[in-house]
Amino acid sequence: MDRTRDYLTLVRWQNLLMTAIVLYVMEKWVVTPLLRAAYFGEQLPWWLLTLLIVATVLIAAGGYVINDYFDVKIDAINRPDRLIVTRSVSKQQAMRLFQILTAAGIVCGLAVSWILRSWVSAVIFVFVPGLLWFYSASYKRQFLVGNLIIAFVSALSPLLIAVANVAWLRLHYSNVNGINVLEYITLPHDIYLWVGGFAGFAFLATLIREIIKDMQDQMGDRELECHSLPVVLGEPVTKIIVTCLLALMAGLIVWLAWWVIPFPHEWSSLHTRYIILGLLVPIACVLWLLWSARISSDYRTAQTVMKFVMLMGVLYSFVINRML
Repeated sequence: MDRTRDYLTLVRWQNLLMTAIVLYVMEKWVVTPLLRAAYFGEQLPWWLLTLLIVATVLIAAGGYVINDYFDVKIDAINRPDRLIVTRSVSKQQAMRLFQILTAAGIVCGLAVSWILRSWVSAVIFVFVPGLLWFYSASYKRQFLVGNLIIAFVSALSPLLIAVANVAWLRLHYSNVNGINVLEYITLPHDIYLWVGGFAGFAFLATLIREIIKDMQDQMGDRELECHSLPVVLGEPVTKIIVTCLLALMAGLIVWLAWWVIPFPHEWSSLHTRYIILGLLVPIACVLWLLWSARISSDYRTAQTVMKFVMLMGVLYSFVINRML
């Protein structure tokens, strides 16, 4: 039982569950309403969606394993109580698990790409595992590069749903009695626009969370000469950078909510209340926690609230589902 729990912790099962939920709600609460609004029925078959989610989750799980494989020394300093590789799972077992998970994820992903005839998704499913390897082995110790890579990979997850649905539409509606139906509608553009908004939010939120995490882990990073933002620029400057990113996020949310998204703006509307109470208020809490932080556990609290902001950003898809 303890062994099973260690393996679940190693692959970050909570994060994998969150990844699966993100992909599912993008399909059911964002893309499906757009399809119905354009008088298309639900398009992506349930088995193909399941295979896409499984492929993404397996590759993500492999990424977490290889990250811990290379981070043994850093984790021994920053979080010795949560060290799994070398303590309950050997490095050889961790490497084997990474290889199995990643290989299975790539095979599932390429199967999805072949069914959809999508070279874009095929490139993503081959490119991302390699990127995660090099991130864990080297890039994460470089100035800002590692943070940007993880933010980029996080943004790709929801985009996979858009890529898959547009590929499915092109496969089935590019030649209907000699007519390319998609030339006469904006549906592919709308799918990329809406899902791209969530991908952009995921990128910015993950980047902020990763930088806060670097402030939490700076003791081990300094010991092993990692060039994270707080190590290179210092804690006060890093807080200013995170503040600017939080302000950018809040500004973009306000701009999109009140000037771009065609939903009611009255206080009584679900849209307005969700934006203010579900996103802007928690962002303000992260900002307060950030500047009041003094020790590692304080940054952990700020990071936890940032995770809540990310969750609320994903669940905004429920508002879209209700209002489209």
